[in-house]
Amino acid sequence: MDYSDKSYEERLAALFVKFPSVQKAGFGNGAYKEGLDGMKRLDCILGHPHLGYRTIHVAGTNGKGSVSSMIAASLAAEGMKTGLYTSPHLVDFRERMKIISGDGYEMISKQDVWEFLDTHDSALEGLSFFEITTGMCFWWFRKKEVDAAVIETGLGGRLDSTNIITPQISVITSIGLDHCALLGNTRQLIAAEKAGIFKKGVPAVIWGHDKETDPVFESAAQRTGTELFYAQPLEGRIPETDLKGEYQSRNLATVFKAMEVLGRKAELPAICNTARITGLHGRWEVLSSKPTTICDIGHNPAALALNFKQLQELEKPLVIVYGIMADKDLDSIIPLMPSHARYILCAPATQRALKAGILEERIRSARPELTVETADSVADAVRRAVQTGTDDTIVYIGGSAFVVAEALPLFCSDPLDV
Repeated sequence: MDYSDKSYEERLAALFVKFPSVQKAGFGNGAYKEGLDGMKRLDCILGHPHLGYRTIHVAGTNGKGSVSSMIAASLAAEGMKTGLYTSPHLVDFRERMKIISGDGYEMISKQDVWEFLDTHDSALEGLSFFEITTGMCFWWFRKKEVDAAVIETGLGGRLDSTNIITPQISVITSIGLDHCALLGNTRQLIAAEKAGIFKKGVPAVIWGHDKETDPVFESAAQRTGTELFYAQPLEGRIPETDLKGEYQSRNLATVFKAMEVLGRKAELPAICNTARITGLHGRWEVLSSKPTTICDIGHNPAALALNFKQLQELEKPLVIVYGIMADKDLDSIIPLMPSHARYILCAPATQRALKAGILEERIRSARPELTVETADSVADAVRRAVQTGTDDTIVYIGGSAFVVAEALPLFCSDPLDV
């Protein structure tokens, strides 16, 4: 079959059906495959494409997508043709793979997606969705002859499909409790999984000193022959970027340290326009001004603690459109929820989502003083929040990347066009 828009859609639909993604199906049904054997086999078939360009590897619980995008924007501003691999996608599968230039980005084309899936169809048997997309990414970056690529891990680090690369630098952002069933139920165990990206002779930058995780990173660095560098909080006036969450200050500090260790200049104008240049969405993104409507993909207790604190500090009427995946630590999130907000609860259209009615029951049981109601869908919840808010109201949409993904198209005809 020759390429056409129709054949692309058919190929992509078949990929999602045959190889369910963790994003849609969770960690069962073969969506998650532990270990690197499958990825190494695919990489061998593809001819080890990642060896054709320099790489930067980024792991962490929160912030790795922002840090990856900032680094890519900075490298592109130097004139480097820079690949950027992130996950999950919000609206379009092709968001996962981009070429960043000094003034914008190019997603992988539909024809290139089709070509990879068509050419390598037999090689994909037995692989996971993420192994396939990682192989596609490495293949496409070589095809496009990038100078460098910033590669974000999907889950953990040690056993993540991306961990077949030997980068110029490894970067680890924050460490928090998430995906505990797979990575461990303490921050130390999770740090050990993230430290699995360390490579002999490759420097590593870690966000901030932490008495719980420092010994883990230092032990791993000693075993692997890795020189560690710690990013510290920025002093003085923090540069204003188009990534507005207050949590971005730690990501900025991590990026500055990473560029310093690489021996490269941090291109501040590009970093300050990361969202525009790389097409990054869902990081304290302002979608509308009347009422002020913000979305953020933060979904675990560590991320939401920062977001809810920032919302409380605004001291304005607050409506929160909230949905969550059933496998997330809701018991740790509920105590963090601002007491003065009105909550409109919803379930995005994925089998992983916690039903709105169950979410309502759990919140009411733990926090009966909160004002909560349910909506039939994310779109219904968003419309209700926006229509009933005043010009002084803050509407916050979050709790899950899936909630944000369904909200974005409601505010612009092309949600990928910042």
